Amino acid sequence: MTLLSSIENGSAHQGGARLSRRALGFALALLLALPLGAPARAFADVRGTDEILGASVEARGLPAVACPNVTATFALVMDDKGTVLFSRGALERSHIASITKIMTAIVALDSGVPLDSTVTVSQEAASVGESSASLWAGDTLTLEAALAGLMIPSGNDAAIAIAETLGEGMKTDDSQTANEAFVAAMNAKAAELGMTETLFSNPHGLDIGAYDNEMYSCARDVALMSAYAMGNETFRSIVSKESAQITVTRADGKPQVIDLQSTDRLLGTYEGACGIKTGYTEAAGNSFAGACDRGDGLLYAIVLGSPSEDARFQDTETLFDWVYDNRVSYALAHSPETVDFAADGGTEVPLIARVSQSAWPDRTVAATFADPSAAVEVFAPEGNVSQEIVAEELTGSVAAGDVVGVANFYQGNELVATQDLIACEDSPAPGFLEGIGIWWNRLWGNDAPAPTEVVNETPLIYSKSSSREDHQSVAAIAAGVSDDAPADGARSGAGAGAAGAANE
Repeated sequence: MTLLSSIENGSAHQGGARLSRRALGFALALLLALPLGAPARAFADVRGTDEILGASVEARGLPAVACPNVTATFALVMDDKGTVLFSRGALERSHIASITKIMTAIVALDSGVPLDSTVTVSQEAASVGESSASLWAGDTLTLEAALAGLMIPSGNDAAIAIAETLGEGMKTDDSQTANEAFVAAMNAKAAELGMTETLFSNPHGLDIGAYDNEMYSCARDVALMSAYAMGNETFRSIVSKESAQITVTRADGKPQVIDLQSTDRLLGTYEGACGIKTGYTEAAGNSFAGACDRGDGLLYAIVLGSPSEDARFQDTETLFDWVYDNRVSYALAHSPETVDFAADGGTEVPLIARVSQSAWPDRTVAATFADPSAAVEVFAPEGNVSQEIVAEELTGSVAAGDVVGVANFYQGNELVATQDLIACEDSPAPGFLEGIGIWWNRLWGNDAPAPTEVVNETPLIYSKSSSREDHQSVAAIAAGVSDDAPADGARSGAGAGAAGAANE
């Protein structure tokens, strides 16, 4: 008996022993201390074994602030090039419930059967239960309408109707049922897509009762499946709809319009959200395969085994936000000093370096970038940006605008940007007699050239501290509006310094 029911039963029993005020107060205090709801929502967390671009958070030495904080048991976010940006247990097998229906739609769309072909709803399809597109036995509808009923409200009835209708043409022998043939095609397509940790046993994803058979997938495979499906314009159009209407012909020949409402709560509420599929069974937990497009390519976020319906969408938003927040424009010029650029009428520009003019014993030439406003797009968790200044040997006269070196910028070990160093001032070479004097002094080990001095800085996007100062955004730091200390990452170079409930 729960604590709450004990209190209710005790207080309701007339004439019986009652809880003392002290005991009742203690019990109520315990109730208030417990999280509401059952089961309690798990806390979002960052794990050392979570992977960012294939390397663990622990190995990268990233602070928690640099990582997505999610509740899902398994999770992944992938870009449209197939690069996995973040993953948690991406190859661990799990039930995926109605996310299965993505493959059902893929097989139907790849079958070559015209979208206006007729799908017939059998008694088995109409009676499958759980999430439904409100189809009745004897209904007929187009394949396109059936796909809408499959994906928008997550209709199990539509799933079986599609499998039975299209599976008839997929049989390899008379011993196969249409449904078996269709499921075999689902598994064949999974193998073709490289979904090595996936097995389908039905077209809808239910995993209890008559459907309690071996089935599984993983976050990586769901991402591969989702990306393939979103390459089909019909599929993409269907899953992007918050609601829709389809027309079916009932068994008595009368048309009936059915209203469909999407189970995807991000549609219309999260910028760029464009599908794809929810899933829930007791075995799978609350799961979601989501897609987002803000005009710079699709992102796919997969969350499997989130602790609640709300949590699966919160996790998905967290993954998308993490990617968008960390795609930043990193300014190449982060200099604390400016200088007048003589070749441009004295325009003030960032001072990048003082480049040694080796013809003189004590002279340097102020230099800036060819494009002082240049920036490079980086994904912040890949690492901090470092610079390498490679100065030319300036043995003669220098004029404002001359190239006096080059700056290379790296993220990790990858070259991400290059900028020419341009002289900001005129600096003549020594005269004949001055040159002889300098030569003579150097012959005796005196008057060595002044060293090149690097002034430009490369601020840390992320430090190993648990937080960023002043709660600055990564974008602000990258853009050069940060008060953070400069990075110490300058490179050296030549001259450089309910069971089974609705599987929606």
